[in-house]
Amino acid sequence: MRWRSGRELPVEARVTQSLLSPELLRRLERVQLLAARRAKSSARGERRSRSRGQSVEFADYRNYSVGDDLRYLDWNLYGRLDRLFLKLYEEERELPVRLFLDASESMTFGDPVKFDFARQVAAAIGYVALCGFDRVSVLVFPDHPEDVVARGALRSVRGRHSAFALFNHLGALKAGGTAQLNGALHRGAVEARQPGLAVVLSDFLDPDGYEAGIGALLGRGFQVDCVHILAPDELSPTTFGDLRLIDAETGGHQEVTFGRYRLAAYRDTVSRFCRRLREFCAARGVNYFLASSATPLEDLLLRQLRKAEVLG
Repeated sequence: MRWRSGRELPVEARVTQSLLSPELLRRLERVQLLAARRAKSSARGERRSRSRGQSVEFADYRNYSVGDDLRYLDWNLYGRLDRLFLKLYEEERELPVRLFLDASESMTFGDPVKFDFARQVAAAIGYVALCGFDRVSVLVFPDHPEDVVARGALRSVRGRHSAFALFNHLGALKAGGTAQLNGALHRGAVEARQPGLAVVLSDFLDPDGYEAGIGALLGRGFQVDCVHILAPDELSPTTFGDLRLIDAETGGHQEVTFGRYRLAAYRDTVSRFCRRLREFCAARGVNYFLASSATPLEDLLLRQLRKAEVLG
């Protein structure tokens, strides 16, 4: 892509557009994490001063949402831009948002690739949180030594100006290795300075399960949202004949013949797997979303997550 003058787009623009379109970014700026608003509310309102009688320090803006205190609207900015913005102050209670991103080998499967879709969802939710002046951390699992430096630099970012750091971090990641889902979620729960919102983006195809990890986050006081990402061919395969199935993470393989009845049995197994995860989440107050990697981002973010009152 190039500017009208013929110059190449700056790096920031190229990285951003590889994850989220400019149009979707504009739409995301008009929504916010409803969990953040509920967690940040207090008897004294969203704004808190450092001490009685001392002025409150202005920090940033966020888009106005129905129900916000009209006293904190910036009418001068409205006069210039014809849009409503709420003033944020340094001591507004923030919500830590932890994005757990599955970068195991199984996430490299699919058309579109599951890991690419997961990165886009992480970028979108992270951007909404940053626009709301919440702190965002990305925890990628399994750990790869070459990614340690990059991950350390994104342990906690805040404010819209940090969006490029988020996008650049996500765009540089590569998938590989075995998931170790329970260990990653448990580690994230233990290391957190305070609970907040935890969003788990994974295919949940870990032989060791997910129950202990999600339980650790809940026990620490996190609100947990699970986005279950599977490829179209995993949800509804159409391949027939003699096949060699290879486990992407362990390397194990099996020779099978896929006919009509075996395909029906496979679909039933996948359905039961998804239902078991969905019921596990529902019993514990965890939001569960099943998404094909071919799902349009706008549908997942602006319809499904809004319907569940995750975004508003």
